Amino acid sequence: MSPMLELVAVLSATLFAGAALYINLVEHPARLSCGTELALRQFAPSYKRATVMQVFLALVATGAGLAQWARAGGSLWLSGSLAIASVIPFTLIVIFPTNRKLLEPGRDAASPETRSLLDTWGRLHAVRSFLSLAASLLFAWAAVVG
Repeated sequence: MSPMLELVAVLSATLFAGAALYINLVEHPARLSCGTELALRQFAPSYKRATVMQVFLALVATGAGLAQWARAGGSLWLSGSLAIASVIPFTLIVIFPTNRKLLEPGRDAASPETRSLLDTWGRLHAVRSFLSLAASLLFAWAAVVG
């Protein structure tokens, strides 16, 4: 069972990291380059779709990493699990207030405040990208050093 847990942890954390990095490096900059009003219109459906996938991947990666840590020990498995798990409270506590403001009904989509919120969201999301990339690297290292 250990190789399967390792594979699931590495794969799910890496998929999360890949999606998060894509959002930061490609999707969000492209969204912003289209102007604030269009960026906000695209943000809402993108956010809703990404949330489902990223929550699932974060939970699976955390569960598999913790299960591997409980089964075999190793601080790398625990550290990777804590890194990927931390994206959930970070999102709920730090990013969600910005999301809520961006998704307010009646928001002036072309306002400087909306642009500022979108810029802030991108910087905050970069923290999720960093944490998930760290988790992926920790899990991969743990799998290699076994």
